[in-house]
Amino acid sequence: MKNTDDPELIKFTSVNSSAVAGKTQNKLSFSQKTYLKLITFISTFGGLLYGYDTGVVNGALPFMSREDQLNLTPFTQGLVTSSLLLGAAFGAVFGGRLSDKRGRRKTILRVAFLFLIATLGCTVAPNTEVMVISRIVLGLAVGATSVTVPAFLAEMAPAERRGKLVTQNELMIVTGQLLAYVFNATLANAFGEMAHVWRYMLVIATIPAVLLWLGMLIVPESPRWLASKGRLGEALQVLKRIREQERAKAELAEIENTIKEEGKIKKATFNDLKLPHVRRLMLIGIGIAMVQQLTGVNSIMYYGTEILKDSGFSTEAALIGNIANGVISVAATFAGIALLDKVGRRHMLFTGMVGTTTSLLLIAILTIVLKDSPMLPFIILALTVLFLAFQQGAVSPVTWLMQSEIFPLHLRGLAMGITVFCLFMMNFLVGLLFPVLFDAFGLSVTFFLFVGLGILSLIFIKKFVPETKGRSLEEIEQSFRVSEKRYMEKGRQ
Repeated sequence: MKNTDDPELIKFTSVNSSAVAGKTQNKLSFSQKTYLKLITFISTFGGLLYGYDTGVVNGALPFMSREDQLNLTPFTQGLVTSSLLLGAAFGAVFGGRLSDKRGRRKTILRVAFLFLIATLGCTVAPNTEVMVISRIVLGLAVGATSVTVPAFLAEMAPAERRGKLVTQNELMIVTGQLLAYVFNATLANAFGEMAHVWRYMLVIATIPAVLLWLGMLIVPESPRWLASKGRLGEALQVLKRIREQERAKAELAEIENTIKEEGKIKKATFNDLKLPHVRRLMLIGIGIAMVQQLTGVNSIMYYGTEILKDSGFSTEAALIGNIANGVISVAATFAGIALLDKVGRRHMLFTGMVGTTTSLLLIAILTIVLKDSPMLPFIILALTVLFLAFQQGAVSPVTWLMQSEIFPLHLRGLAMGITVFCLFMMNFLVGLLFPVLFDAFGLSVTFFLFVGLGILSLIFIKKFVPETKGRSLEEIEQSFRVSEKRYMEKGRQ
């Protein structure tokens, strides 16, 4: 581990950084607050691209499925939709490893270029095969972004503002989905008779991809990543731009101490997963990731148009109805961000799961009870809006935030890569199988299945998910190390 020649840092290596942080947390200058907001805004364009690229297929699918276009069946619809998620699963693993090796900033820069190339591939795709391949490549970018951006923001943010800043990425995801729904509805209603209208829906994503690449050129590297590579002087300079001066030096001392306690591990490997406290964290992280997908959220985000059409809306009306889903997703995410650092993560996750499971149960029951009723389409739309209020206001923000919080620094990229891989693989299965199940069994039976999975998720949250609110990343790691030691000592007795 390299050291720094900065005498001010040496002076503060023995300071209790948590105490200093608590005394200075509200003394950021206007320029420091502005710079931190700029870093957050630019980096979360990755989340905007994630949201747009997953949401746009909702409206583009009916048009690209036409016989004179890609002529998709229920299975190939699922394949086109879910192929992005298959790529995202592997992108999460490779993106996590790349961000640990090359840095968070450089990884996001490379991913922005990949977003641009893959989006152009989807736009000009002449057949299903090219579309699927392009969507897989696009998914690699989505997965890498999903791991790297939350980790980058968590490492930039002060402990007391981490929940708010990290979940800005979730806000940008749902904003991207809302923009996709708006552009889908606008283009479909204005140019619905145009043979290739779906291509115009897709190509719009090139704009935020270019903006992300240009923006990341002026954003600094994560101070925690710099410190992990022995570049303490650079890390301190970054911290001084986004923290009160004394707190910056104390926080770097805390980071350095944590790195030293992790031993002389220079590169995270799968062997690190053998440590009991790391295995426990991995199981919790994977469980939280699975819970987010087992709500069935992406059956609505990807196939909302088909669900609303099945309930009685026309294609054009269904596309307009999806805008309501996008609006409530954005509004709910704002509410979730406001609550995260006031209400515990665990409590929000549990409450969100209760809400989503209840909403799906009502949809499943009322679809049977009110079959052929003229009110059914509006009731289904209202319930999907309620579902998304709980999902985007509680379940999704907590999922992404806790993924960025619970893992040790030297393993953060690798561990998040694995857990987000599991998230996207479950997402892939939902995206692939939902249209097949929907076509074979109908909406009610399919949603009853998600209700059952929701109940199992509630049991998992109650028994295993910890609380991380108001604790620094280093404190969270130390708490798991202490619990591991106590467990081992109890075992010896």
